[in-house]
Amino acid sequence: MKSENHTLTTEFVLQGFSSFHEHQLTLFVMFLAPYILTLAGNIIIVIIIRIDHHLHTPMYFFLSMLSTSETIYTLVILPRMLSSLVGMSQSISLAGCATQMFFFVTFGITNCFLLTAMGYDRYVAICHPLRYTVIMNRRVCIQLVWGACSIGLIVAMTQVTSVFRLPFCATKVAHFFCDIRPVMKLSCIDTTVNEILTLIISVLVILVPMGLVFISYILIISTILKIASAECRKKAFATCASHLTVVIVHYGCASIAYLKPKSENSKDEDQLISVTYTVVTPLLNPVVYTLRNKEAKDALLRAIGRKLS
Repeated sequence: MKSENHTLTTEFVLQGFSSFHEHQLTLFVMFLAPYILTLAGNIIIVIIIRIDHHLHTPMYFFLSMLSTSETIYTLVILPRMLSSLVGMSQSISLAGCATQMFFFVTFGITNCFLLTAMGYDRYVAICHPLRYTVIMNRRVCIQLVWGACSIGLIVAMTQVTSVFRLPFCATKVAHFFCDIRPVMKLSCIDTTVNEILTLIISVLVILVPMGLVFISYILIISTILKIASAECRKKAFATCASHLTVVIVHYGCASIAYLKPKSENSKDEDQLISVTYTVVTPLLNPVVYTLRNKEAKDALLRAIGRKLS
């Protein structure tokens, strides 16, 4: 039972990687490199999709939205984490913590549903190719993106409001950013209701889109296997490979982080999982979609060729 005698907390201290004190500079370099690559890669993807008319298709529209969302998502977390690794202040105001949590949740969930929209796009392209341009028209694409963003905003407002209505006794957040569970642990009162709410929301925003993507791929694979030509089958699988790679890693990390029992992992293990979905997963987007995707590579080469000529 936590004490009811609590004082007003005005700021938190993000402990980050304090247990790795002697390796802080090494960690800084290890995280800075993928952060720069993530920013550069996602910005390049957005610019190339914007300027190359060959990429003005629903799939690349969703990819540009995902790249934009991933860029903001990393900007919310990584600059503060990197600054704390080089000895800058680890304190964060309650308002700053709430703001960071709000944007982290908003864009994290938006990414989940954008990947679902991309799965639906691949399903229509392969299972209903003759009706693709009719079904995936501009209005539908904008509605799907708007829907993904709206769900992110609604869930973020619900989560942040429920967490920051709690009274806080402790000030040390055992994490490198204001994630939901580490902040809730600082409360003076029992947080069972909040934990149940967080679990319900996590199940809905991870398992529902993951289930929809899974259903899409069952239908896609069954359609591909009916194609007579081996070359056409290979081409159809290739169009889905990039998306499927990102989906498996993204939903896999999110499931491990938010659907596991709260006491199962140590603080260091939790932070390692968090590093995967805040540093590694955003880097996957530009790497997978540019290195594994022939259309994106060709567009990049065309852009470089225009710049050099």
